[in-house]
Amino acid sequence: MSGDVVNLRQFRKQKARSDKEKQAEQNRVAFGRTKAEKSLTRALNEKAEKTLEQGRIERPGDAQDGEKG
Repeated sequence: MSGDVVNLRQFRKQKARSDKEKQAEQNRVAFGRTKAEKSLTRALNEKAEKTLEQGRIERPGDAQDGEKG
């Protein structure tokens, strides 16, 4: 049993730092967008929804506002 001696306290702290860094990276990807990028995405989504809605065909038997019953 000749292995490296590891201080568990330091190991736990290093692991915690690593985990926090991974979480920070995920947050940067998810929330780190500029206002211009957000507004561009919003505009593209609205345009896509509008285009999709224009191509929708309503049938006489369909319920209004997606309500069934």
